[in-house]
Amino acid sequence: MAHDHSGGKAIIAALAANVGIAVTKAVAWLLTGSSSMLAESVHSLADSGNQAILLLGGKRARRQADEQHQFGYGSSRYLAAFIVSIVLFTLGGLFALYEAWEKFSHPRAIDSWHWVPVAVLVVSIGLEGFSLRTALREARAARGSRGLLSYIRDSRSPEIPLVLLEDIGALVGLVLALGGVSMTLLTGDGRWDAIGSASIGLLLVVIALFLAFEMSSLLLGEAAAPEHRDAILAAIPGGALESVVYLRTIHTGPETLLVAAKVAVPTGATGAAIAESIDAAEARVREALPGLSATIFLEPDIRRA
Repeated sequence: MAHDHSGGKAIIAALAANVGIAVTKAVAWLLTGSSSMLAESVHSLADSGNQAILLLGGKRARRQADEQHQFGYGSSRYLAAFIVSIVLFTLGGLFALYEAWEKFSHPRAIDSWHWVPVAVLVVSIGLEGFSLRTALREARAARGSRGLLSYIRDSRSPEIPLVLLEDIGALVGLVLALGGVSMTLLTGDGRWDAIGSASIGLLLVVIALFLAFEMSSLLLGEAAAPEHRDAILAAIPGGALESVVYLRTIHTGPETLLVAAKVAVPTGATGAAIAESIDAAEARVREALPGLSATIFLEPDIRRA
C-alpha cells in the first residue's frame, strides 16, 4: 500500500500560523500605515489561501479512479501546487512590488503606534519558525540522506517542498520587513519601509517562479526517480523474461507510477510460461517500490540485433 507523503501536518501547521499572522499584521498596518506590514499581511493571506488549496488538492487526489480518469486523480496535487505558485507570484510578489512603488513615490513615516510593527514582526518570526520546524521534521523523514535543496528539486511529492519554500521565504521576508520598519522608525524616512516591501516582493517573485518551473515539470509528467528505475530494472528479469529491452515510467501522482517495459523472452518460450513470468515480475516490481502504487504493463518480445 502507498504511504501518504502529502505533508498534512506541515500544511495544517503553516495554515494555522499564517491565518493568525495575517490578521495580526493587518491590524498593525491599520494602526501604523506601514507599507512593509501591508505587504507582509497580504503575503500571509496568500500563504493561508495556498495551504487551503493544497489541502483541497490532496482531498481530490484521494478520489478513486473512474472511467474518465482511469489512472486516478493523483495529479490533482500537482495542479494545486502549480496554482499556489501563481497565487504567490501575483497576490504576494506583484502586490508587494506595487505597494513598494506607491509608498516610495509618496513616503510616509510611522508616526503612531511605533512599537506595534516591531512587536508583530518579532512574534511572527517565532510563529513562522515553528511552522518551518514542523515542515523540516516531515522533510527529514522523506528525504533520507539527500540534501535539502536536492530533495526540493527531485521530490515527486509537491507539498512538503512547497511549504518549506513558503516558510523559508516568509522568515526571510519578515526579517526584511523588520529591517525596513526599523530604519523608518530610526530615520523618520518612509522610503526605508518601501524598500523593505520591495525586497519582500522580489523574494516572493523569485520563489514563485522557481515553484512554477518545478510544478510545471511535475504536471508534464516526470519519470521515476533513478533509484526506483534501477529497482524496476533489477526486478523484472526472471523465469521466461531474460532482460529489459526498454523501460518507460511516468508519475501519474506523487505516490502512483505507470511502468511500461518491453522485455526479451526466449524464442521457444510458451505463452503460458511468459504469462506466468510476467505475473511474477509484476509482483517483484511492486515489492521493490515500497510507498508507491504501480500500474505495470510488460510487453514480451524477442530481442533482435
